Amino acid sequence: MTRARITEKLGFALLWLCMAFCLFFLGAIIYFIVVRGAPVISWEFLTSVPRRSMTQGGVAPAIVGTFYLTLGAMLMAFPLGLASAIYLCEYSPKNASVNIIRLSINNLAGVPSVVFGLFGLALFVKAFGFGVSILSGALTLGIMALPGIISASQEALTAVPQSYREASLALGASHWQTIKKVVLPSALPGILTGMILAVGRVAGETAPILFTAATFYTRDYPTSPLSEVMALPYHIYALMTEGTRPEQQTPIAYGCALILLALVLTISSLAIIVRGRQRSSYGT
Repeated sequence: MTRARITEKLGFALLWLCMAFCLFFLGAIIYFIVVRGAPVISWEFLTSVPRRSMTQGGVAPAIVGTFYLTLGAMLMAFPLGLASAIYLCEYSPKNASVNIIRLSINNLAGVPSVVFGLFGLALFVKAFGFGVSILSGALTLGIMALPGIISASQEALTAVPQSYREASLALGASHWQTIKKVVLPSALPGILTGMILAVGRVAGETAPILFTAATFYTRDYPTSPLSEVMALPYHIYALMTEGTRPEQQTPIAYGCALILLALVLTISSLAIIVRGRQRSSYGT
């Protein structure tokens, strides 16, 4: 066996080992949450409001609040992020200022979420007067998700072969028609991948909604975008750190974690299905 062949086998073995480690820890996390959280899951737990200092009842307001916050954030972030990526890739001039903008977007993706929470508190809660509400939380989470969506969309748009654009323009299509009919459908799988990652991050964030949207306890469901809400990530935090009956509240916290995990996986699975169909349609 040649040296190159041995090196190749060692490289593949290392890759398989890394993948096995990742799958092991992922499986361990899921198993741990399921084992601890499944015993408390019931129809009452999913549909009723919390009672007796959150030691009984369910977490329905927190589920509804998490759904509204995630949906609002994505409705705000996805169109803006996609439009920004289209401009940067298809219309912007190739100069230093655009490169600085792209570098700034990449740097924003690494900013801690608590910083976005403080920004949302100063701008949306106080300056705009939205108060602690779904609207403030969704806008803050949307801004936090924007850099990732823009970066992923740019990568997907850049990966579309230039020959696709040239062929469309040669057939008489306008620049916008080329983007709409050729570039975007070809890039959609990559764009949806960015959206999937953004949904997972937005749904599980605690720090931004701690300042802008979440309340410690409420028995009411939100009635308007200006209502404050319970949310699963903050509810888990509250149960584990501020509860007075940890022996009763800890299992509920694991149940909330299991619901949050299932919610994120469900949304991600739907997006993956759409992405797979899109890839099949265009043969990518």
